[in-house]
Amino acid sequence: MKKTLIAFIALALLTAVVVLALYTGYLRFNYPSYSDFPVQGIDISHYQGEVVWSKVNRREVGFVFVKATEGVSFKDELFQYNWSEAKKYGIPVGAYHFFSFCKSGNKQADNFINSVPNGANQLPPVIDLEFDSNCNTSNNTQELLSRIDTLQQRLFENYGKRPILYVTQEFYEQCLLGKFKENPIWFRDIYKEPTIADKREWQFWQYGNRGRLAGIKTHVDLNAFHGSKAEFDKLLE
Repeated sequence: MKKTLIAFIALALLTAVVVLALYTGYLRFNYPSYSDFPVQGIDISHYQGEVVWSKVNRREVGFVFVKATEGVSFKDELFQYNWSEAKKYGIPVGAYHFFSFCKSGNKQADNFINSVPNGANQLPPVIDLEFDSNCNTSNNTQELLSRIDTLQQRLFENYGKRPILYVTQEFYEQCLLGKFKENPIWFRDIYKEPTIADKREWQFWQYGNRGRLAGIKTHVDLNAFHGSKAEFDKLLE
């Protein structure tokens, strides 16, 4: 009886340790290898606080997408800091906009364009499309798609690069199947390598949301580029 109790306690403790390790991001099952995905990076916003970019490992962070704007008026308070500091330490940067379903595509474009520089050696702009923290558009899909199209076209005209669409599986399957075929896809799947329903290729993969990296005090999203270093470098041209 005593041995059984000890075994039970040991199993319970081991389970608790595994759960804690998964929660904190120290135990990882899903992370892609550098041999398969040689270019990997992160995406950040003000939620990560002030990143100490001098401590960031360039092997682990081959690129960074920085939140710039949201909706028609929100500007991330740390965008300028993250943008300039990442560039200072030679990390390729791109900016992303959290899309508001219920706001004008033109006004959202104005917000982003007025916030994000248009220069050389930067990644294409990103439009973050997800249901979380957004308004209800269940009866207005066509209007939603029209607003997305307006925004992506304005950004393409301004930056000369077709915007990347960041999507969750739920959003993609409900709204984007067969649409915006010219736009690269950045797919979120923290459990496995993405398989998109309409067999579309993805360009970036957000594979983790609880990464722990030097120079960053909080958890951070982790991403992989689908291609070689040479193919990645072409995005910066």
